[in-house]
Amino acid sequence: MSLLKKITLKKNFIDHVKETVKPHWGELGWVTYKRTYARWIPELRRTENWSETVKRVVEGNINLDPRLQNDSLTDEEHSELVGEAQELYKLVYGLAATPSGRNLWISGTDYQDRNGDALNNCWFIAIRPQAYGDSHIVPSYLKKDQVAVSMPFSFMFDQLMKGGGVGFSVVPENMKQMPVVDQNVNLTVLIDKKSASYDDAIKAGAVDREEWMKVNSLDNTRFYKLPDTREGWVIANANMIDAHFASTNEDKIDDVVLDITDIRAKGAKIKGFGGTASGPVPLIEMFYDINQVLDEAVGRQLTSVDCTDMGNLIGKTVVAGNVRRSAELALGGATDDDFITMKQDQKKLYHHRWASNNSVSVDSKFTKYQPIADSITHNGEPGIVNLELSRNYGRIADGYQPGIDDGVEGTNPCGEISLSNGEPCNLFELFPVIAEKQGWNLEEAFGLAARYTKRVTFSNYDWEVSRNVIKKNRRIGVSMSGIQDWILNTFGNRVVTGFEDAVDDGVEIKKPIYDQRIVKKFDSLYHAVVKADADYSKALNCQPSIKHTTVKPSGTVAKLAGVSEGMHFHYAGYLIQRIRFQDSDPLLPALKACGYKIEPDVYTKHTMCVEFPVKAVNADNPNFASAGNVSIAEQFATQAFLQTYWSDNAVSCTVTFQPDEAKEIAPLMYQYRHTTKSTSLLPYSGGEFKQAPKEPIDKKVYQERESEINGDVAEEFAELTGNHDKKDLELVDQSDCESGACPIK
Repeated sequence: MSLLKKITLKKNFIDHVKETVKPHWGELGWVTYKRTYARWIPELRRTENWSETVKRVVEGNINLDPRLQNDSLTDEEHSELVGEAQELYKLVYGLAATPSGRNLWISGTDYQDRNGDALNNCWFIAIRPQAYGDSHIVPSYLKKDQVAVSMPFSFMFDQLMKGGGVGFSVVPENMKQMPVVDQNVNLTVLIDKKSASYDDAIKAGAVDREEWMKVNSLDNTRFYKLPDTREGWVIANANMIDAHFASTNEDKIDDVVLDITDIRAKGAKIKGFGGTASGPVPLIEMFYDINQVLDEAVGRQLTSVDCTDMGNLIGKTVVAGNVRRSAELALGGATDDDFITMKQDQKKLYHHRWASNNSVSVDSKFTKYQPIADSITHNGEPGIVNLELSRNYGRIADGYQPGIDDGVEGTNPCGEISLSNGEPCNLFELFPVIAEKQGWNLEEAFGLAARYTKRVTFSNYDWEVSRNVIKKNRRIGVSMSGIQDWILNTFGNRVVTGFEDAVDDGVEIKKPIYDQRIVKKFDSLYHAVVKADADYSKALNCQPSIKHTTVKPSGTVAKLAGVSEGMHFHYAGYLIQRIRFQDSDPLLPALKACGYKIEPDVYTKHTMCVEFPVKAVNADNPNFASAGNVSIAEQFATQAFLQTYWSDNAVSCTVTFQPDEAKEIAPLMYQYRHTTKSTSLLPYSGGEFKQAPKEPIDKKVYQERESEINGDVAEEFAELTGNHDKKDLELVDQSDCESGACPIK
């Protein structure tokens, strides 16, 4: 699309901001930024600096305003957009706010222009036969409006390879729509000797192309030669899946031949999105594994377990490059015992079933929480998702609104956004504790966030199912992180001030008491977001957003600013945070020069483990609570508070619990059945194993470790290297979400 009046931030403006605004880096902030979001600049042979990243990101977003594609924008409106871009620049540069991790990585790049999907962190797809429609991927044997079993798996495969997370639904209503698997498929994977991957591919089950062709013919086979593209991988998998079904294999051809000769070798660079290729071996293994799942289902419908296995095998393949992180959430039925217990098969768990977090769909009438709680106590799953609440409620405080979001079928992998089929989450978060320090009016800052996310809905999307639902819903997700920090800083106490005795449907409960000052403030911020969206929607002549606010789990982005992640309590008041680097990383000498402890990683070769002493905001406040000592009841109550007064989407929360609190899980799930749209739980881990990512320490140890650190890593890096960096380096174990579920980029 061509821009008639492209907006560019001027150098003198950026120089002025750099002189007057200081970025609020957390203890791990600059290092995390440099290895996660700073893009390589080929002509300068270095990665971006923060001012360059923010310029790229803000310009990439502001120029999505659809009025810039035509001549309807007045000079006054253009000037207002320039002013808005400048305000956004100041907001993000100071680290009072950021877009989602993927948006930080992609916004303003050529890749954004080619592939707008990459601006969104995560997606949802319902696993049932669907038509590809007018999408960038349509297998040649299908008409655009032809329903195919492969379509949701193709959507999932495509989005995962573009770095997105995918939630998918295998609830009974979807499984009933699956056709019977009609026939076995004889699968052959060919490779030519000229391929650099020949030997490895043969070991993985591929066949020598020349030898096979001497005794076989491609006549009467479904043959596909994969181009060396993401789309080629997807279409090859679709070919094999659809060959099992009569409706998409009318000739009943039972031989599928896939030629992988052109797939680039392991370690080759991937242009555009970045990273290195995994080579064809994981792909070969996936083809045979998925074909086996389908062959074993001949004569019956696919089950929730079959479909989850297929999704997990795709996710496993995407992860194999060791660059992208595949994030999947499988949503099954609450009474589907086979689905709930599928991870108890240890062999399959280690082979591929680790690739998704699994949750179950419940409604407010559901009461059988004890078996779910027992399963959570043993393996941290399943989470619960209440689709009934999501379809009929925004914020709980606004009451029952039947059908307000009736297309909702599932959620993204971290659970903060309930989504319709094909829909993405669209996130931006503020750090109120920093924004206030830097003099921002919070209502105005949240208004900027609403407008930022609204523009993302005008991106260029690849799939018809997504374009249709995004245009209909214009869903946005304005979030905040450092919630615990800000509340304690501003109000002097936590939001839950106590509990009172109450009775719920004949059951005695402890009802939370909320500080009404905090209720009032969150309510005010919510209405600021809604008003900003309504005003901007009117100017753009589009639908107001169906929902507006959320609490994302954050993670890497929260580390930039050094605030607590999403609604979560800090892991500990004082801790050692360990981050892993490739051993050739030029940041390591700078870190060593500043006094950080560095040692070889005990788990991975060619990897170094760096220890960062971290102090939580308000660690010494007598009202401070951490994940290690806050009660499970207060965490449930805090999530319920945010769902009631702030988030009209959902609230991502991983409740941590101590062993003696396990008995409270089922009663608390029942108590909040009319409030909580999604939640998950994990036992609290105190960093018991070697080189744990987080290890609680006491104040004295923190002070000792902190006293050993001197100098600024960014300045030391500049002095040692002249800011010259290496390409394609990144932190080994960072993720965009607190739970580790979602991908970086």
